[in-house]
Order: sequence, then C-alpha cells, then structure tokens
Amino acid sequence: MMPNYLAYDPGSRRVRLDPHTPAFVQNPYEAYAFLHGVSNVFFWEDYGFWCFGGFDDVSRLLRDRRFGRQNPAGIPDSRGVGDDRSHLAAFDAIETNSMLELEPPVHTRLRTLVNRAFVSRQVERLRPRIEVLANELIDRFEPGGVDLLPAYASPLPITIIAEMLGVPVEMGPQLLDWSHQMVAMYMHGRTREVEETANRAARAFAAFLRGYVAERRRKPGDDLLSLLIEAQDNGQKLSEDELVSSAILLLNAGHEATVHQTGNAVRSILAQGGDPRRFFTTPEANVATVEECLRFDAPLHMFLRYAYEEIEVAPGILIRPGEMVALLLGMANHDPLAFADPRSFNAGRADQKNASFGAGIHFCIGAPLARLELQVSLKTLFDRLPNLRLADEPRFRDSYHFHGLEKLAVTF
Repeated sequence: MMPNYLAYDPGSRRVRLDPHTPAFVQNPYEAYAFLHGVSNVFFWEDYGFWCFGGFDDVSRLLRDRRFGRQNPAGIPDSRGVGDDRSHLAAFDAIETNSMLELEPPVHTRLRTLVNRAFVSRQVERLRPRIEVLANELIDRFEPGGVDLLPAYASPLPITIIAEMLGVPVEMGPQLLDWSHQMVAMYMHGRTREVEETANRAARAFAAFLRGYVAERRRKPGDDLLSLLIEAQDNGQKLSEDELVSSAILLLNAGHEATVHQTGNAVRSILAQGGDPRRFFTTPEANVATVEECLRFDAPLHMFLRYAYEEIEVAPGILIRPGEMVALLLGMANHDPLAFADPRSFNAGRADQKNASFGAGIHFCIGAPLARLELQVSLKTLFDRLPNLRLADEPRFRDSYHFHGLEKLAVTF
C-alpha cells in the first residue's frame, strides 16, 4: 500500500516525497517497502535526480567507474543556496582535498597513504583500549537511567579517533560541534545560515589541526598525525592541505556514523525483547549481530555520485554527464530480492550482507574501526546492563540522508 505522504507515477517513475515528512523520518522503511514493490529505480522530484534502491543496482553502481564523487564542474557538492560560493571558501578548501570527494589518481594516492592506519590488523590492537573506555563510560552513568547518545554512543568513538590522531581528548565536545556544523551541509534544504555556520566551523577546525600538524613536524609522536606526516607513496607525501582535509574527514567520519549506528543498534536489539546478551554469546555471534544491525537500521541512507559520461542506467533512463544519481543504501539493505524477510531482525540470517559501508574505491576506510567499536561497545553495554530498557520510544532526527536518533533514554 502506498503511504499517504508519498505520490508515485508509474508511467514516469517519478516520486514526490518530502524527506522531512515526520512519518518518513521516523520510519523510512515503509516507503522503501512500497517502492520495492513498484520500482527500485525512480526519479525523486524533491531532490531532482534518479535514485536506485535495489541491492544489486546499488552494489553495481558503487563500483561503476563511469560514476564518481568528484563533480566534473569543479567544486565538490556544488549545489547550494544560489551560485555564489564566496562565503564557503574555507569549507570548499577542505572538501577540495578530501579523498571522499576525489577520484583517481589523486584519490588513489591519498587513500594509500591514509589506509595504512586503518587496516584490520592495526585496528584490532585498539580492542583493549575500547573495552576499557566502554567500561569507564558505563561506570559514569547516573543511577537508574541515562541518555545513551551523549553518555556512551558519542564519547566512545570521538575519544578513540582523537587518541589515534594525537589531539587532546578534552577537545572532543568542540570537535563534535565543528563536525555537526560541517555535516549539516549534506542535508536536504540547507539554508544560507547553515552554509555560513559550516564555513566558520571548517575554518576553525582547519586552524586547530594546522597547529597540531606543526607541532608533530617538530616533535613526531606515536599517533596518526605523525604517521600521515611521514607517510610516502613513491616518494610523494601529503601536502599540508591534504593532511588537514584527511584528518578532518577521519574525525568527522570516525564518529558521526558510528554514533548513529550505536543508537540504532541498541534500539533494534531492545525491540527484540528478552535477554539482549543472547546476541553476544560468542565472538562469531557478536560479529553477526553487528552486521545485522548495520543492515537493519543503517546510519547513512543516501550516497550521491556524478555521471562522467552519458549512461543508460536502466531501460529508458539516460543519465547525462555531470548529472547526479543517488544510491539509497538504507533501501538496498531492505530489498526483498536480496534478503529473506528483510524487515525482520535476524542476526543468524544466511543472506548476511549490507550496503552500509558502500563499495568500490570509496568503500568506507574506517569500516574495520567502526565494526570493532560496535562489537565491543554493544557487548560491553549489554553484559554490564542486561536489564537495560527503553525509557520512552526513541525518535529519529529530521536529518535525511543521515538516519539517527534524537536521544536514547534508557533505564536499568
């Protein structure tokens, strides 16, 4: 049945759906289920581009080199409030050097240099530190109840990524503020005020990091900034602008999605009822549970790409060079052609996979760290507080294409 907040024309495959509609914000999967039934490919009029929500289509297009993140017109993410971007100079300077917004050969060089710190064997060394931190945070909970987002989900990943980079952990709240202000640039319907706030945050963030880069050049340490300064690929090093952009990307990406996913995962597990510890009885069960959480209620639902040539992406659908398409990761994770009973939480499912980290050359560089943080933080939380219960029904933030809770009040 078509939700009453959605309009769909089968002839043109055009959809009208305001992403700020409260019913959609709280449960996008109702709309996804309808669209899976009529067309996994549709033109979303509110955004002005074609969208793909089938798991196979999303997986294929993420790997299709005829599409990419880098805007052929120049500045990444050139959409905005008007054509004048002079008020976004600091923000654009960071985005222009961000590997998330670049394509080969520049992307290849940047990713090769940064990736050395995020391979699984390097990340696994952080497990004891994450366990200690998770327990310390739980020890600080107010007796009886707490909002898990500021008390647990947020400080854990920002502390870990700050420690990795070698910046003061006590700067965590400020780093979060800058990150939230910059990430707001990617949400539907942004305003001039949002853009100016993001630009101020980008300027302050960059200045803060340049100070630490200068300090690490004088006195290298055992941290990611020092590693990035020294790292070389065929004799080439990161420029200072590239280093600052990479550090900001790692800080932003190193906590934003993990915070959302932690909250979404706790909500999903508690909704199953019973003893939550049953999902974490073995290391294998722990891994499987986290993977199902990533599929069942992902933190990022839309990933945008530009066409680099004229492409017929589906029968009768022609994408021209420079046009954007959207890959709906959250919708792909609930594709009934890819998953048995996709709207059910099943940590033991045989068809375990997800699109939540993307695919291809832009596959999330922090995926091993995010997975480890989720495995440790969720198991520790439920081992310590097996009687954890929701204090009230959590509500999601109006922030599509990100998907995370406003708060997560629990009792224990």
